[in-house]
Amino acid sequence: MPAEESYPADLKYHPEHDWARVEGDEAVLGITWFAQDALGELVHFEAPEAGSNLAKDEAYGEVESVKAVSDVVSPLSGEVLEVNQKAVDEPETVNEDPYGDGWLVRIRMSDPSEVDGLMNVEAYRAHVAEQ
Repeated sequence: MPAEESYPADLKYHPEHDWARVEGDEAVLGITWFAQDALGELVHFEAPEAGSNLAKDEAYGEVESVKAVSDVVSPLSGEVLEVNQKAVDEPETVNEDPYGDGWLVRIRMSDPSEVDGLMNVEAYRAHVAEQ
């Protein structure tokens, strides 16, 4: 069952429809409701390896749906601390709960100031309205 449209106010958003939940010097990353809705039912998540480094604005994995394959773009730079194995094993979890159980990776940020360049929920909602 797909999640209802939502954009939590406590997250930061990237224009490529990725989100970050910042927790100290770490961040949890995932794709937004808009992204999972546009893709349709996800059937595969190609995750990075724990220990690998992500670069802001660069692809770090792929999500595949019955309709398309799409890059997952990192909203922040950092080292992958953990990959959500549930999203790998059951990618439909991202459709069901994109901000909860459907998170993708946890990173240790290499440049916390990058957070300042991301959108808040109001700016992201305006961005989505233009799509």
